[in-house]
Amino acid sequence: MLTIKNLSKSFNEDTENEVNIFNNFNLEVEESEFVAVLGSNGCGKSTLFNLISGSLKENSGTITLSGKDISSLKEEERALKIGKVHQDPSKGVSPSLTILENLSLAMKKSEKFSLRSLIRKDNIEKFKEILKELDLGLENKLNTQVKFLSGGQRQALSLIMATLKKPELLLLDEHTELETNKSINGIFSNFNL
Repeated sequence: MLTIKNLSKSFNEDTENEVNIFNNFNLEVEESEFVAVLGSNGCGKSTLFNLISGSLKENSGTITLSGKDISSLKEEERALKIGKVHQDPSKGVSPSLTILENLSLAMKKSEKFSLRSLIRKDNIEKFKEILKELDLGLENKLNTQVKFLSGGQRQALSLIMATLKKPELLLLDEHTELETNKSINGIFSNFNL
């Protein structure tokens, strides 16, 4: 469960350009609940996700995940429990690495590893099966650098990477345009989220 209590966030504080995005904002999301945050451009949707994931620091308030206050945790510590798909498809992947290398990095999240031990051969077939479900042909391009993929393909890969380690919370920032005939719900069911 995600609980946000009395969250406040301002930018350019104490200047004529001060903007208050949140002022004592509260939200509770139950386990297994799917919540959509709607609003116009600039209203704070991405800011909210960045506050939850730790990319931004709140001015005040608490963010609790599964009963544990994560407000003081760094972004990399929160990433162990939170998967995030960015609005910009290039932010969730490493463009100069291959699809296989990106998936292997995601699989090693929270583990110590060396570059020599990054790719495990026993994961390759698993990755192919997951990619095949997207119906984008990515399972046949494991050795292709991600920079050569379309934005939609990168976004789909980013979604897979965000869900490989079964996060407690998945944040999707305007993740609505997948180049596939399958719905997002169909993709989620493949990962048993």
